[in-house]
Amino acid sequence: MKRTLIMGALMLGSALAPAFAASGPIKIVLPEEADLLEPCMATRSNIGRIIMQNVSETLTELDLREGKGLMPRLAESWEQKEDGSWRFHLRKGVKFSDGTDFNAKDVKYSFDRVMSDKNACESRRYFGGMNIKIDVVDDTTVDFTVDPVQPILPLLLSLLTIVPEETPMEFVREPVGTGPYKLTDWTPGQQIVLSARDDYWGEKPEVTEATYLFRADPAVRAAMVQTGEADLSPSISQTEATNPATDFSYLDSETVYLRIDHNIEPLNDVRIRRALNLAIDREAFLGTLVPDSAVLATAIVPPPTLGWNPDVKVFPYDPEQAKKLIEEAKADGVKVDTPITIIARTANFPNVTEIMEAIQAQLQEVGLKVELKFVEVAEHEVYYSKPFKEGRGPQLVAAMHDNSKGDPSFSMFFKYDSEGTQSGFSDPKVDDLIARASAAVGDERAKLWSELIAYVHDDVVADVLLFHMVGFSRVSERLDFKPTMATNSMLQLSEIKIK
Repeated sequence: MKRTLIMGALMLGSALAPAFAASGPIKIVLPEEADLLEPCMATRSNIGRIIMQNVSETLTELDLREGKGLMPRLAESWEQKEDGSWRFHLRKGVKFSDGTDFNAKDVKYSFDRVMSDKNACESRRYFGGMNIKIDVVDDTTVDFTVDPVQPILPLLLSLLTIVPEETPMEFVREPVGTGPYKLTDWTPGQQIVLSARDDYWGEKPEVTEATYLFRADPAVRAAMVQTGEADLSPSISQTEATNPATDFSYLDSETVYLRIDHNIEPLNDVRIRRALNLAIDREAFLGTLVPDSAVLATAIVPPPTLGWNPDVKVFPYDPEQAKKLIEEAKADGVKVDTPITIIARTANFPNVTEIMEAIQAQLQEVGLKVELKFVEVAEHEVYYSKPFKEGRGPQLVAAMHDNSKGDPSFSMFFKYDSEGTQSGFSDPKVDDLIARASAAVGDERAKLWSELIAYVHDDVVADVLLFHMVGFSRVSERLDFKPTMATNSMLQLSEIKIK
């Protein structure tokens, strides 16, 4: 009888117990190896996919998975005060992975470190054109005073990664953050391993450990997931995306383009910049080297972005007009025979080599001398961002720009302002429009961004804009995960469930 009672109690307990979700380690295969794991560089996609919101957290985050908009992270709440400044109320009881407590001093230090000239933090570019003063009110309260007033400052702070106050100003190799994971192994050329923390302030994730592997070939990445050598590849080519059970397409926030250096002849002549745009048959790439669902670009930001201008039209494919413009410039003494170099990033996106080779051929067909150079991610940054090298020749830097935030503020200053870190030109009208749009709200903000998009495309001819991309990923059937617009730049392990 005693045995029967015990068995009955066990069965009852089993019936009442909740069904616990599965947990365990996973392997992720990425196209590019991370050259560093510095938190303030997490806005760069090859770094952000590993550490953003996994190791390093931000005050706020934009929810793109469930469409909840701007959400609390390390800040529980915030409000704008009468003088236009912002007050943030921080979570209590949060610890960094080294055991130290998180507080308002860490927030102030993290921002000061990003803006310091003792490093080259990429996230600095999102705060260009602003004077920001931070006041620590108490351990859990911090004020941001911004000139000019920034109505979307809480959204901008979704890119400010928080580090301990003791972090050196110089770049670190082993990041310390408040996130649900910590770095436990980094073997360059082989793998990076993140392990779940027992003392994380938030909900415990199902993924207990993530091992990141790196393979440049999208077919290899897809095969690794198919054979079980990996569980997830967030980036494969459309050609490989053939299995509806494991392969998913997703709206990408990346814009592929060629940044033109207007400072060097012949690219300083607007006729040559127009000729570059007219020489490229963008339509021919769709459904061949580029997914057929990609959108031809007329702005550095994708269509859902505030102020996106539907009246701006894609440059037509008109090689004969391109030749005429080149001849006109040549007749006026412009050195159109100077070799122009396209600098592209190896394995930046599927088919990047073939796409750049095709563009090179099309530009050569209209009479320009064009060379093609592929570099790794660290060297690419040298060409992409200021200070530009003295004595350089004319250059087109091939790149992808990510803006999943819905507002051009995350693009326009550092891409186009005279002081922007990746701007290839200087134009007072552009600077004025950026300053006014950044401080505006509502319909006026959208109107000014729309005007800027048209002016940069039609009059300045700032870039060779190419495609708003569509991404493809392969996910093991043992995982419950579907990519979102954010997947190309951030891959939160806490969003991955194990069946």
